[in-house]
Amino acid sequence: MKNVKVLGTGCANCKNTTALIEEVAATHGAEIRLEKVEKIEDIMRYGIMSTPGVVIDDVVVHAGGVPARAKVESWF
Repeated sequence: MKNVKVLGTGCANCKNTTALIEEVAATHGAEIRLEKVEKIEDIMRYGIMSTPGVVIDDVVVHAGGVPARAKVESWF
């Protein structure tokens, strides 16, 4: 199971990123534990300066804007 965190304050891009990750994981049968990180202090701990950011198993894999579907698919 992969631990996935979406870093962002709840903006539309953050919500779209979360939905895209959930959809792709379900399509690929990947088991994930999805967490939303919305507190600025917590986001800054990852060195993310533009959101949304995506962290998988404590590694930042994306920052700034909704990731492309192909990129998300490569994570699973």
